[in-house]
Amino acid sequence: MKSQNGFTLIELMIVLAILAIVAAIAIPSLLNARKSGNEASAISSLRTLSAVNEEYRTRFGSYSDSLANLSATGHIDEVLASGTKSGYTFTYAGAAATWMTSAGPQGAGLTGDRAFFVDQSGMIRCELSGTATSASSPLD
Repeated sequence: MKSQNGFTLIELMIVLAILAIVAAIAIPSLLNARKSGNEASAISSLRTLSAVNEEYRTRFGSYSDSLANLSATGHIDEVLASGTKSGYTFTYAGAAATWMTSAGPQGAGLTGDRAFFVDQSGMIRCELSGTATSASSPLD
């Protein structure tokens, strides 16, 4: 009799079942970790915008009217100046005495769960659903 080497169909099915179970456990955790990282990046970007706007006002006498001006003067990088970073979209509005920025996930529930807001007060606010505004709850 010849000896045949290899795996039986049952053995291959068991291995595939084990891989499917591991994937079912690991993938949701990975996606939640990615959302948390995106939210942390958005908060950090808003803190940066708050600090650089004060620097800009000190240097030029008024707040910047756009992210492009903050980038042109070297206060922020091109990625943040584009208005999208780490799964979040940043909307900036500025005038001589005031400014505000809101950050919302590009895909709600996919790239982030919360929306954020900051203005010249420096208080970062968040909203669990919808767009964050100056009336939203302060971030802990």
